[in-house]
Amino acid sequence: MRSYINIQNKPILYMAKLYSKKKLAPKKMLPKKETIRLILQYSCALSIMKVGNLNFETIAN
Repeated sequence: MRSYINIQNKPILYMAKLYSKKKLAPKKMLPKKETIRLILQYSCALSIMKVGNLNFETIAN
């Protein structure tokens, strides 16, 4: 299905422009060591306590 926008009586096929652009992100993205360390520290400090139907999340700093 093609979608058109009329701007000053000039139809523009914008879906073709949207999908024909090159990808902006590089193909191979690797996280920084600091990011991995932060996620690991956060997951170690996080504790979840279930009481009945409620979940309590606490972070031990």
